[in-house]
Amino acid sequence: MSNVLYWQALNEAMDAELAADETVFTVGEDVGLYGGTYRVTEGLLAKYGEWRVRDTPISENSFTGLGVGAALLGLRPVVEIMTINFALLAMDAIVNMAAKIPFMSGGQFPMPLTIRMPGGVARQLGAQHSQRLEAMLMGIPGLRMVVPATPQDAYWQLRQAIRSDDPIIVLEHELLYFRTGELDETAVAPPLHQARVSRPGRDLTCITYSRMVSLALETAEALAAEGIEMEVVDLRSLAPIDWKTCEQSVSRTHRCLIVEEDNECGGVGAEITATLQARSFFQLDAPIRRVAGLDLPTPFNGALEAQSIPQKKDVVQAAKELVTNATGGVS
Repeated sequence: MSNVLYWQALNEAMDAELAADETVFTVGEDVGLYGGTYRVTEGLLAKYGEWRVRDTPISENSFTGLGVGAALLGLRPVVEIMTINFALLAMDAIVNMAAKIPFMSGGQFPMPLTIRMPGGVARQLGAQHSQRLEAMLMGIPGLRMVVPATPQDAYWQLRQAIRSDDPIIVLEHELLYFRTGELDETAVAPPLHQARVSRPGRDLTCITYSRMVSLALETAEALAAEGIEMEVVDLRSLAPIDWKTCEQSVSRTHRCLIVEEDNECGGVGAEITATLQARSFFQLDAPIRRVAGLDLPTPFNGALEAQSIPQKKDVVQAAKELVTNATGGVS
């Protein structure tokens, strides 16, 4: 057990898979000589050489398509797209190729392709570099997507994705790379797409993912000081979603709050709300609540940027309103 930064956990996962399987290689902008925009591939070029850690031109659709072709030939490419915003330039390769070929070939051509990309609001990167496009990607049949919130999950889920025969997006939040957490490389990993109860509670369930998990846990501590126990469910995966864990949590607490950084209209929370409302209707004592980003391009101004995405006070207020009955007491 050791304390590592999020990027270091990803780096160790990449190193382990490159060492274990010679068919694994990685491509992308600055993954080689520079060591990756967020240091995830640091030191790997010197260790494995330029044929397995390969810098590419600034052409996302081309090098993502290269990854698709390599996967068809039996290799296990790990494509790094510098940010999720640039994945828009690679959508043909991701949507029309990677997601479709296994199905259209009747399973004759597996697609062991891993696509790593950071996303989310960082620190004043402007609207074109602060997007949350996970709802768009999770709605594409044939794609799988994981959203590790901790160094431990980043390590586990990247290794599991590389070993899978399906196209998997590993979505990493830009503000998590320099967060510290525990990593036990010897621990047995849970199933790739299984959600986890990060904090038990009795009064309401908070379902969230990625960087919002830490925000939810901070909020849960603040609420506990006021006698409200909020259970926090870390989805860990958005495609597929582990509905069983979500339903079990709601059946215990009977209230559900969804927290996401993505904008509210058409976001991940919309899908969770619709599905849980149908699956857990008779377990719910109140309508599902959502706390999400505002429906506008992310402002560059730091103060406005912060106001455009959920903050601790927003989650506290929503949680209190959800559990407080008309007389002002906690149900």
